[in-house]
Formats: sequence, structure tokens, C-alpha cells
Amino acid sequence: MTNQLTLKPEGSVLIMEREFDAPRELVYAAYTQAEHLKHWWGPRGWILSYCTVDFRPGGIWHYCMKCVDESQGDFFGFESWGKGVYKEIAAPEAFTYQDFFSDAEGNETEGMPSSIVALSFEPLEGNRTRMVSRAKYESEDQLNKVLEMGMEPGIAQTMDRLEEYLITL
Repeated sequence: MTNQLTLKPEGSVLIMEREFDAPRELVYAAYTQAEHLKHWWGPRGWILSYCTVDFRPGGIWHYCMKCVDESQGDFFGFESWGKGVYKEIAAPEAFTYQDFFSDAEGNETEGMPSSIVALSFEPLEGNRTRMVSRAKYESEDQLNKVLEMGMEPGIAQTMDRLEEYLITL
């Protein structure tokens, strides 16, 4: 069975699904702990140069993705800051957070799309896990804006990096 990413926009919601060859608790931990996120979050050629996680309702995940791949041209050296504010947590089944573009101080970037992301982790036969993400944007236009920014290849590479990281654990 392949672990391919499926992305499906439905109005203002982007639904993403991916299966992993790892138990649910491990996939959940990889999404919720800074020491794991630092190993896989972001597309290929990017690192998390900064990452803090306060995993509780109202807690904040603040991070910086930095391009360290010279072959990515103008993106080399570029930093992209993000911030998540955790809403609901039901470990290890699911959690919800509001996702923002931000600056280094954690201030939300005006004019950039934000979304409410609901992640669920379903245990499958053979110690596998299905992760489903539902990212709800303010409007279909806001979702299209992030898709036009190259989100699809970036998230596909990020999920591949997660799969590769899980194998090492």
C-alpha cells in the first residue's frame, strides 16, 4: 500500500489525507513535540531554525522555516515564520489549532490567509495511521491564495519528510 498524499479543496476547506507506517501515538507525537517537528516540518531544502511548542488549549506553536538549499535560487536564505494557537486537544486522536503567518515576535501577518486546522489520527491495521487534516479558510479566495503560493508541493514534500523521519524512530 502506498502512502500518497491526497489534497482536495472543497470550497474554503482544504482536506489532506496521508497514511503512515507508524503507530498513531508516534505520528501524533511527531506533530505535537518540538523535538520531532524540527526533524521534518517544511519542504525539502528548508529547516526549522526556530521552534517552540506549548501544547495545550491556548498554547502557541511558533516556528521559522529557513531555506538552506542554494539550488532554490531566490528562496535561499529566506525565512518564513508561522504561528499556531492550539484550540482543542484530544490526545492521541485529534487536535485543532488556528494557523497564521507571523513575524519573529509572533505577531500575525496582516493580509495573509489564516486557517483553522483540525487534525485527526486514525489507527489502522498493521500499526499504521491515517492522518486527516481539514484546514478551513475565511473564503475560497483565501484558500486559493495559499495554493497559488506553492503550498501543494511544499506540503507533499513535508509529508514525505515526516514518513522518512518516522522510519528512523
